[in-house]
Amino acid sequence: MSFVEYGDTIKDGDTAIVFLGHESMFPVKVQHGSVTQTKYGVIRHSTDLIGKKYGSKVTCSKGGWVFILHPTPELWTMNLPHRTQILYSTDISIITMMLELKPGSIVCESGTGSGSLSHALIRTVAPTGHLYTVEFHQQRAEKAREEFREHGVEHLVTVTNQDVCKNGFGVSNVADAVFLDIPSPWEAIGHAKSALKAEGGRICSFSPCIEQVQRTCLAMEESGFTEINTLEILLRVYNVRTVSLQIPDLGKAAEDNSSTGLDSSSPSHQGSSCANLQQGTVQFKSGVPLREVVGHTGYLTFATKS
Repeated sequence: MSFVEYGDTIKDGDTAIVFLGHESMFPVKVQHGSVTQTKYGVIRHSTDLIGKKYGSKVTCSKGGWVFILHPTPELWTMNLPHRTQILYSTDISIITMMLELKPGSIVCESGTGSGSLSHALIRTVAPTGHLYTVEFHQQRAEKAREEFREHGVEHLVTVTNQDVCKNGFGVSNVADAVFLDIPSPWEAIGHAKSALKAEGGRICSFSPCIEQVQRTCLAMEESGFTEINTLEILLRVYNVRTVSLQIPDLGKAAEDNSSTGLDSSSPSHQGSSCANLQQGTVQFKSGVPLREVVGHTGYLTFATKS
């Protein structure tokens, strides 16, 4: 099993996603002899998982069922254990596009955190690229190495435990792109410039506060970066539902009333009018934005090494 190469069957030691519904799923490490508890009952790894195809429908001990999915960076972002605040697919997608990443690209990242962006970067640069990721916290760095090894991508990533603001990324003039997600990114701009290739390399800095963005932009200008711009990605989700509306009255009913001489104030006439209005409805699909929308996550500042 690898996060960058699809496997057909579930094997002992794989990381799989147990899918109970769109709002309910979790990762599980498949191990011979182990069991996993769900609200639908027990899943026995030896008989229910190992040897089955990914995407299979598995019946639990209580009669309910779940799907077992192959892990992807997107699914891992939704289910990973949070060691820090993470980036979600909304920001990750624009980062990979604006950094112009492709298979074979060399990327430097700081900090690693929970590894949400790291998995997406590895999938993007595979099979011939490489990710150099730096994490200041020793335990988080060790946990990231362990996860990369379990997910079959350790050959595509190098994890370093050091302070990027003081010691840099450990490489020089090789990176196609640099990503910074640290409290003081302006202190690492010089090291980022040194890690980037001679010309045309891209840099991105993620910051939640506009004051951080201001200092980072000044540092980029002083280091000779060009095409500096800052983006804020806001996702607006629409709820699609069926709506019933009455067909508008274009005057035909009024003409019929005048010709027949019916009294519109009589109870019998009011009842027939209500019946006609109930019958004259049409159903169609409508998109309505959700009442609560996820707002600001952070600012993304991009620049190019000239």
